[in-house]
Amino acid sequence: MSAPRGQAASPFRQPKAVWAVAFACVISFMGIGLVDPILPALAESLDATPSQVSLLFSSYLIVTAVAMLFVGWVSSRIGAKRTLVTGLAVIVVFAALAGATGSINGIVGFRAGWGLGNALFIATSLAVIVASASGGFSGAIILYETALGLGIAVGPLLGGELGGISWRGPFFGVAALMAVALIATLAFVPDLPRPKRVTSPLAPLKALRHRGLLTMGIMALLYNWGFFTMLGYAPYPMELDAHELGLVFTGWGLLVAAFSVFFAPRLQARYGTAPVLYANLLGLAVVMAVIAAGVTDPTTVIVAVVVSGAFIGVNNTLTTQAVMLVSPVERPVASSAYGFLRFIGGGLAPYVAGKLADATDLSVPFYLGAATFLLAIPVLASGHRLLGRAETDPGEAAPVSPTLTPVGTPAATGASPVVVAVGAHHEAAAVVDAAARLARATSSPLEVVHVRQTAVVEEQAADTETDAEAEAAVTAHLDRLGGLGVAATGQILTGVGDHAAAGRALARHAAEVGARTIAVGRSPRGPLTQFADGSFTSALTHAATCTVVLVDPDEEPRPLTVRSLTELRAEPR
Repeated sequence: MSAPRGQAASPFRQPKAVWAVAFACVISFMGIGLVDPILPALAESLDATPSQVSLLFSSYLIVTAVAMLFVGWVSSRIGAKRTLVTGLAVIVVFAALAGATGSINGIVGFRAGWGLGNALFIATSLAVIVASASGGFSGAIILYETALGLGIAVGPLLGGELGGISWRGPFFGVAALMAVALIATLAFVPDLPRPKRVTSPLAPLKALRHRGLLTMGIMALLYNWGFFTMLGYAPYPMELDAHELGLVFTGWGLLVAAFSVFFAPRLQARYGTAPVLYANLLGLAVVMAVIAAGVTDPTTVIVAVVVSGAFIGVNNTLTTQAVMLVSPVERPVASSAYGFLRFIGGGLAPYVAGKLADATDLSVPFYLGAATFLLAIPVLASGHRLLGRAETDPGEAAPVSPTLTPVGTPAATGASPVVVAVGAHHEAAAVVDAAARLARATSSPLEVVHVRQTAVVEEQAADTETDAEAEAAVTAHLDRLGGLGVAATGQILTGVGDHAAAGRALARHAAEVGARTIAVGRSPRGPLTQFADGSFTSALTHAATCTVVLVDPDEEPRPLTVRSLTELRAEPR
């Protein structure tokens, strides 16, 4: 992978279009946690029962679930920007109407409209950020994940502060902030090309015929049942005011964001997707059972809810990764199908929990939530072989595990090549040319491996480049090298999310072709990013059976070892 003169690309060097959508993402991700601090106030002010108030979640999530089936079709017909703008406008209108109404039924109804706008927005926001990014793809994804974390963490805090003034405050606050985001999106986001092929509105439902996707979807449904039971009912036994509830759920949200972005990928890389999910679901079941048993003790409920944020953060990330691993269909279609089942579980849970609480006592919904977390474990286990096979053998599933695609004339057998790995970066050519000099000095052929990553955040996936763009990048390298008299072949290494997995895949490939040396440039991704989703260079260096060198256009090749990697990280960037 390459980088400009050893400088890490800043995720904040992005065009205004990326910032406009990132700001809207923060507000959108506030949507669920925003109302938690005002649930008791709503019940008291509108003379409603907790079960009636819980329908705020049900209407929002069920409409979001159903809309997820059609947003791909809508986006493919009218384009990503128009879909995004439509979603923002719908949120502005219905959030304002929810704040203006005077009845719980009115809020429930307008939250449904809000859910429609949310589905249109979340289905296209990641794709628009990636398409608009010019400050580095990795930086754009970090910006998106930062927006996700901020929204989850700040939503309850803002809801608590505004809710302390009036229960209407959070609704009007979202409407105002989303209106700003809408104006910025209209002003700064360019029109984006429509997909060449229109997605069928029935494609997500047809995709559920595949066992792996259906299994993961049912597991997500059960997980979200427990998750939204907690969100919908935990505020009541805490016996706190809106401001205090906002602080509690902000602590919860900070753990969700931290474990989702930073810790989940590392746990997955070390232990595997399925084992981490088994342990995580068991942990959530224990936490939910603690809430149920201690429902009369506010301190117990508060501590358990905050701790659950760590488990929820891990689960949110890894369930999406698992869906992408086992799904044999296009990623947007898999995302829609998974989102449908996921949000259906979240939407039904508060309604059923309310009925149970009214008929029995408040502990029963939490015990049921604990049971759904436990039930998700055997459901996941029924697809264990599919998931394990997909992680170890890319040929058995969609190309989500790192895969290599040849470009150009196949390499001649017998010669030990120098392999150079580069990404879509403006100094990639300089790194390839430096590797070419190394190959010429050792009388070796050169193999150019273009690393193409796909980002997975929540239930969304976005490609860094199209197939044609990646192939064109490799072809341009080969044509330039041919003009210099350097014998070269090309490959495209496609990976999803986990950069470390891509590094290990390249090490295996180098061993298979008997590579003499693997050359890489400095990573444009900062240390925080590499901690989150793994370091390509570090994983490659640890796994390679041949020499790995760092090439720089103006310096001699530098052999990489575990020790030199540590020294490299300590150097000023």
